Amino acid sequence: MKNVLITGASRGIGAACALLFGKAGYRVFVNYNKSEKQAYEVCEKIKSAGGEAYAVQADVTDLTAVRRAVSLCKYHGGGLDVLVNNAGIDFYGTFEETTPEIWDSVIKTNLTGVYNAVYAALPELKETRGKIINVSSVWGVFGGSCEAAYSASKAGVIGLTKALSKELGLSGVTVNCVAPGYIDTEMNARFDEKTVADIIDRTPLSRTGTPEDVAEAVLWLASDKAPFFTGTVLNVDGGFM
Repeated sequence: MKNVLITGASRGIGAACALLFGKAGYRVFVNYNKSEKQAYEVCEKIKSAGGEAYAVQADVTDLTAVRRAVSLCKYHGGGLDVLVNNAGIDFYGTFEETTPEIWDSVIKTNLTGVYNAVYAALPELKETRGKIINVSSVWGVFGGSCEAAYSASKAGVIGLTKALSKELGLSGVTVNCVAPGYIDTEMNARFDEKTVADIIDRTPLSRTGTPEDVAEAVLWLASDKAPFFTGTVLNVDGGFM
């Protein structure tokens, strides 16, 4: 049985990934920071479907905590085959409203959090010739108004993905990235109906995305069906870009 650690897996895209990997036969390590109840609910759903799952608490901005989480993966699973870096936060406001504290918080979670997870998990992933899948955003590709910190952090994730793919190729570790468009999650619930309607109108498939849409792409990149993909940014956006 292969092992996958998914950061920020208590809800939204992360939870959808956890459930899909569980159905695919992976042993799933469901990372959470504060949403303990939701993380255990995700684990119970996986177990009810016949899978194996463990809730693992760690703030991705804390390297020591992330190392401890990776150690738990090794203890319970014997190793790590796939790392999905999904944990993220957002701030919607003008650049002038983006205080240094807000900027630091977004960058630390969305970008440094990916660094921490990869840094902690890389020895295990090299042993298994594993796979890293990072979750970026369409705003990381071309930027979003009133989302300067979020766009910068997600653009950094793309740059890190491409750099690591070149560096880790000889180790047999693939590094890819998904860039979701507008996905119907709790993070995007702040947008009003008019804004969502405008996004749908600009999307060729004429709908918002679901967490499951993104999870399917992540699972495919982690599977044996994508052995020659690395450094790829896969847009899961209904044609928005």
